[in-house]
Order: sequence, then C-alpha cells, then structure tokens
Amino acid sequence: MNPSFSPPLVSLLGAGPGDPELLTLRAARRLAAAEVIFYDALANPEILSLAPDDCQRIDVGKRGGRPSTAQLLIHEQMIRAARQGQRVVRLKGGDPFLFGRGSEECLALRAAGIAYEIVPGITSAMGAAAYAGIPLTHRQMSRSVLFCTGQQARNSPPIDWSRFAQAADTLVIYMGISQITQICAGLLAGGMSPSTPATAIQWATLEQRQVRSTVQELPIAIARVGIASPAVLIIGAVVELGDVLAWRPAAQESGLAQQAGCR
Repeated sequence: MNPSFSPPLVSLLGAGPGDPELLTLRAARRLAAAEVIFYDALANPEILSLAPDDCQRIDVGKRGGRPSTAQLLIHEQMIRAARQGQRVVRLKGGDPFLFGRGSEECLALRAAGIAYEIVPGITSAMGAAAYAGIPLTHRQMSRSVLFCTGQQARNSPPIDWSRFAQAADTLVIYMGISQITQICAGLLAGGMSPSTPATAIQWATLEQRQVRSTVQELPIAIARVGIASPAVLIIGAVVELGDVLAWRPAAQESGLAQQAGCR
C-alpha cells in the first residue's frame, strides 16, 4: 500500500477539518510513508499517529497573537529536507489551497526545483456545515456560495464588508471571530437584512460547538456563549435548515443557542 516516491518530493496534504476519519485514502498512505512531517497548529494529533514511529514531526503551526513559525522558514525547512532525499509531508489543516498558504509553499518549492503534489482535504467550512446539517447550497434557497476570510493582510486596507452583503446567497467566513462586530455591521450597512440567519461553529467535526442567531444579533450571541477561534461563520437562509437536517446529537448546540436567546 505504500506509495512510490521519487525524491525530492513534497506532499502537501489537507488534514481536513479535524475528524481523522475524514482524511482521504491518499493522505493516509502518504502519512504512512513519511520520513518528516511539517504540521500546522490545527492538525489533529491523532492524524500524526498515522506516521511511522521514527518519522520526524516538526510543529510549524501559526497561532493568532502568539509566536509562530515564519513562512519563509517553513519554505526553507521543506526544501532542505527534500534535498536530503527525505519523504516530506506538509500537513495543513482543512485544504491546502483554501486559506492555507499552500500556493505560497508550492511557488517556493517550484522556484527551488522541488517536485511536489497536492492532496486535497475537506475544508473546515464544509465539515462544519455538514456536521451541523447545513447545506451550503439548496436549489430554492442558495444557488451561490462565497468563501472569504475575516483576517486582514498586513499593511492592507480594511475589508469593506458592505460589498459582501449581496455578493452570494450564502457567505462562509473563515477567521472572522475577532472581527465579528465589524463584519456584521458592514453586512448590515451593505443592505443585508438584519434577520438573515447566521451561525458560528467552533472546532468543526470535533467537539463541535455552535450558536445560531441572526446577522444583527450574532456578535452578542457569540460573546454570551464564548465561541472562539478556530471557528467559521455561515450566513444565509440555509442556516435554518440545520434545525431540520441535523443528524448528530444536538444537546450541546441547542443549549448554546437557548443560552444566547437566539432560537
């Protein structure tokens, strides 16, 4: 079952949203053959256990507001390991190419002449929505989805959230908890109805915690129940379908929502 590598080769693996059972078969095989793994902060430690005991595991995770590994250093470490002929896995939370800096790492590897492959993963928003019973699309309710990030790039102008208000039927916002007040205010200023259903989901597919409210009341609901990063926001009519389509035990989620007074 072990794959054949032709070093130097780096495998950029999507670790998925958290639940190890959501890994792809290819990702599991690459982990089983890895000699060195550079892993993100959000990669579930259970996933690392799929690698051989003698595999070197290097934490290069980025954590908001705390010391983190510089991106250029990650590039240098991967290139060095690959040039040494090691089977390198770069394990990234969610999907490498969706807010995961995977493209930056591929560009660095390509510039260094290092062969690489990309193994897609289930992105956290897809996992969070599925585990909450929320379809991001629905023929009568949502024919478009917009994925965006609430994290503002350094030295860039502030995000104009008003322009997202009418951009799609369903909005999915990553890394938006710290900016939740500005996000919701901007969407309202852009013409979004205050009663638009909205939810915040923390720790997707693991000890998933969720609170549902409206776009107007979501900042208050999040503060009351203590939803924190890592979390995703889903805004749109489809959020209401989670009440009907939820398939996991909902005691915790319902309790949070009732505590927030938003059901």
